[in-house]
Amino acid sequence: MQGIADYEFVHLLGEGGHGSFWLARCPARLSLGLDYVAVKTLAHHGSDADFERLSMELQHYSSVTSPRLVQLYEVGLQGDILYYAAEYFPDGSLTQPARPFNRASVLAAVADAALGAHALHEAGISHRAIKPSNVLIDGPMAKLGDLSLAQVLSPGQTLTGLENLGSIEFLAPELIQGESGSRATDIWALGATMHRVLTGRPIYPSVPDDSPLEALRFLLSQPPTLNDSLRPDEHQVVAAALATNPLDRPPTALDFAKMVSDLAHYYAQAEPL
Repeated sequence: MQGIADYEFVHLLGEGGHGSFWLARCPARLSLGLDYVAVKTLAHHGSDADFERLSMELQHYSSVTSPRLVQLYEVGLQGDILYYAAEYFPDGSLTQPARPFNRASVLAAVADAALGAHALHEAGISHRAIKPSNVLIDGPMAKLGDLSLAQVLSPGQTLTGLENLGSIEFLAPELIQGESGSRATDIWALGATMHRVLTGRPIYPSVPDDSPLEALRFLLSQPPTLNDSLRPDEHQVVAAALATNPLDRPPTALDFAKMVSDLAHYYAQAEPL
């Protein structure tokens, strides 16, 4: 794919179950003063109704003011391909950071993502796709990006159709059972993200990888397993976020951010660069 609309693609940044991210040259007409933006093209072949739902969801997202959220620039439809343009982060993500991160920096990035999630929650939006690859590094801070649009483009879709088993650990049990996204489901995803970036291991190390249906059945019958490399104070925070009962999790993403930020500050003082 060479580009879309007047966005010239430079190279592919990554792919997911619902679309592809591209590094693109920023069109002069946007008057942003930027060389590059990130463009997501959605694999779903959109209709006018899809585009209207997508536009409303992304406009709602872009109306939320927070320095911890990725800024959106434009939403568009070309033929039957839906796309949007957003900030580009050459520093990468928590999955592939462009520079080494110590423990304090990793925790600070997770705390920033939680602050972004809280801003969305206060506006009545559930992110629904928090994971390390969606925590983007922006110099000394991080931003939460790539709002999940699966439920927007396919209302009522069930998770038995999940394609990407690599992201399944970030789904709270109640999401798997068909409930809607909420503060509590995003807090679960934040806890799973924190566990993954600190340990390099999933919270379900033995999940079947040959069948989405079997994987979902496994997740509904097994609690998450926390890796022994977590330090005791980290274990406590992650375990709270991954409580089976949503009411037992931290009440808000702001509360979770405070817990993680306290750990980051402690490690920054105890283990300076």
